[in-house]
Amino acid sequence: MANLQSRALQLRIGIVGLGIAGSALLPSIAKHPYVKVTAASGRNKERLEKFASDYQAEYYFSVEDLCRSEQVDAVYIASPTELHAEHVKIAAHYKKHIIVEKPLAVSVEEADMLIQAAERSGIHMIVGHSFSFEPPIRKIREIIEEGKLGRVRMIHNWYFNDWIYRPRTPEELDTSLGGGVTYRQGSHQFDIIRYIGGGMLRSVRAMTGQWDESRATEGAHAAYLEFEDGTVATAIYNGYDHFHTTELTFGIGEGGPSIKPAGYASSRKTIQQLDNSDAERRLKSQKGYGGNQSKNYAKEEYNQPFFGLTVVSCERGDIRQSPNGLFVYGEDEKYEIQLQQETGRDVMIAELYDAVAQNRPPVHDGRWGKANLEVCQAVLESANERKEIYLSHQVAVDPLFRKVSQ
Repeated sequence: MANLQSRALQLRIGIVGLGIAGSALLPSIAKHPYVKVTAASGRNKERLEKFASDYQAEYYFSVEDLCRSEQVDAVYIASPTELHAEHVKIAAHYKKHIIVEKPLAVSVEEADMLIQAAERSGIHMIVGHSFSFEPPIRKIREIIEEGKLGRVRMIHNWYFNDWIYRPRTPEELDTSLGGGVTYRQGSHQFDIIRYIGGGMLRSVRAMTGQWDESRATEGAHAAYLEFEDGTVATAIYNGYDHFHTTELTFGIGEGGPSIKPAGYASSRKTIQQLDNSDAERRLKSQKGYGGNQSKNYAKEEYNQPFFGLTVVSCERGDIRQSPNGLFVYGEDEKYEIQLQQETGRDVMIAELYDAVAQNRPPVHDGRWGKANLEVCQAVLESANERKEIYLSHQVAVDPLFRKVSQ
């Protein structure tokens, strides 16, 4: 790995996978004054060539070739979940710092191997993009730490949307490969809940739902979670494209855009009209970098992002999100805290840079990602066995978290 000090602490990132996640990170890399995207790997030659032209960057058809590059200091692994283990091991072997998309792996045991690989190589590994990076979630935690509302007692995250009927690859609908809403989206919910509550969950009791035989994976779950200190939480997710919680979140969705529905159950109807999984795969591919349905993330309308409806109850007040920040319902008044327009991906890039440049341990490291993964597995196990599952790999939130700008 090249010496960052010799290059005025410039951090060069290579992206593994130019799908939706890889494309969404590019504006945040561009915003950071000391971070630059220099390479990408993937299978689509046309997409890679466009990327190379747009960013004057290298491109490769293999992850190993990308990680060999002297122009890359860190990699963002945005490949499918079932490939995370292979790709993290390659990046660690070549001593590249890592951001790996959630979930970290498909089992706690696999996560342990990846954490050990990163530690042996002396590199930093962050698991993201998780929604506890988002300014409103971090600000809620900050308010709790200040203690003005007393101790946190209840945390709820409820999300109803069309996830199961968005274009999916077959692997994304295979639970054994980390597919379904519990692995893919529960990992966000449990991350939010654990961050707000301090991290140390004690147990899980849950149910899951597979309600469409043509999409044979979890499309819904309901989980009751208890923290070691007695704080309780619920995580409700329903991705079957009927009611959407954007009706309760000011019409604002993930990432902060105002959602403009294409019509009732439009996602479900679109998927039902496709002939086969190949047609669905092609439709999803169009949403990746350079595709004819890709978003321009740099120009997207921005509000504070909502991952469903989050409501937090403390001893002396409640907190929920507003389009510009947070509504706080105190003992004597309701007031709004407005936050600067900083995305969670901006924070994630800053967390990686600070880890590398200042050797500052990241909050969202491998053990944090493993703890979220443990909750995902516990939800599935609890639903299958119809019993409470106790947790053993939880980690606490570091109290030295970054303050949120207002």
